[in-house]
Amino acid sequence: MKFLIAFVALGLSFAAGGPAQASDRLNAHERQAVIDELGKALGETYVFPDKVPALVATLRAKAEKGGYEALQSDRDFAAAVTKDLVDASGDMHFQLGADPRWVAEYRANEGKPGSVSAQETEFETATNYGFRKIEMLDGNIGYIRLDHFADPQAGYDTATSAMRFVQHADGLIFDLRYNNGGTLEMAQLLASYLFASGQDRLLFQYYYNERGARVERGQWVLAGLPGKRMPQVPVYVLTGSSSFSAAEWFAYALQKLGRATLVGQTTAGGAHPVTRVPLDDRFFLQIPFGEIRDPVDGGDFEGIGVVPDRAVPSIDALDVAHREMLQGLAKTKAHADAAWFLPAVDVRLDHAAPDPAVLTRAQGRYEGRDLVLENGRLFYRWRGRFSLALEPLGKDLFAAEGADDYRIRLVSKDGRVVAMERVFRDGTVLRYARLD
Repeated sequence: MKFLIAFVALGLSFAAGGPAQASDRLNAHERQAVIDELGKALGETYVFPDKVPALVATLRAKAEKGGYEALQSDRDFAAAVTKDLVDASGDMHFQLGADPRWVAEYRANEGKPGSVSAQETEFETATNYGFRKIEMLDGNIGYIRLDHFADPQAGYDTATSAMRFVQHADGLIFDLRYNNGGTLEMAQLLASYLFASGQDRLLFQYYYNERGARVERGQWVLAGLPGKRMPQVPVYVLTGSSSFSAAEWFAYALQKLGRATLVGQTTAGGAHPVTRVPLDDRFFLQIPFGEIRDPVDGGDFEGIGVVPDRAVPSIDALDVAHREMLQGLAKTKAHADAAWFLPAVDVRLDHAAPDPAVLTRAQGRYEGRDLVLENGRLFYRWRGRFSLALEPLGKDLFAAEGADDYRIRLVSKDGRVVAMERVFRDGTVLRYARLD
């Protein structure tokens, strides 16, 4: 049983990727049949059976009053019923979907363990299994932006390659600000890299309903992984208001276990796993069918959201986390040069614009070097052929394009720039006197 938990109430569906094949006509009899089948599915599967009568009564009452009569397309009807289910239950995991192709593939693969539909394969390959960006930030900080959690059966190679890419990082940032959920087993795989091997560590514990039976399970740190584990590396997780379900659980569990610092905004608050049930040849119901509990005190965040350790606007979360991580690393001898990269992060957070007056004063001829102002940007040039753009890091300090081993610093006297210095990371300074 794959544990799928994904954001659907805002139209950010994870599994059945691609446009639904909606009908142009939907009559009253067909609408009523869907509602009847939906009621049966709720009774058999919904995690809170005591709430089913009220949910079904809400839908039937609206149908009897003609509330769905104007909705003749599958898509419009599905959207309206989804909204009513979410409004009545408060659970954003509900979705009535219209997708004949998905239903057909589900039925063709039913009973085949581990099967993956063609639609899911198309969606995952087109989105690189959720891995949007992987890079090394200044200061040897690994950065992984993940926009959904794919089924590791399909995304295993991509996920393990991503972790191999960052395995020598001195710090690690997972960006889940725009992650709408997915399969919890992928969260388990990635989280396992953050703990030592041979250590029993519960990540998630949960139960769900399957064919009328209650199933209880736990997901633990995996014993075997390709690549290097990172149990001592500091970890930050970025969150946003649209971080949902599996993304929330990844952040929440690591926070509870003291393994990660969360930076950003409180998440959406969708803690329940879901499954999909076909209702007829066109419609399916995505339905919450279990509950997950954290590994420390058995809590969850349904309807509340995960509260970050550092509450900042999500748009600033990456720079805040990067700066805090560099500050922490700079305190140790092994990473003393982390402070070298802090000015660039500070400038981004302060939204500091270059002072045109400083740029104007700086342009001129220096010993073997020139500073040239073009279209409001300062360029560092030498030997008539080499040219690098300069980015302000402070009033008189600049970063040179593509170079992280030196900076350009202006030396002023009586309001006039009299020299330019190349300041190297090891403290070496080369000075070039101004000639004009």
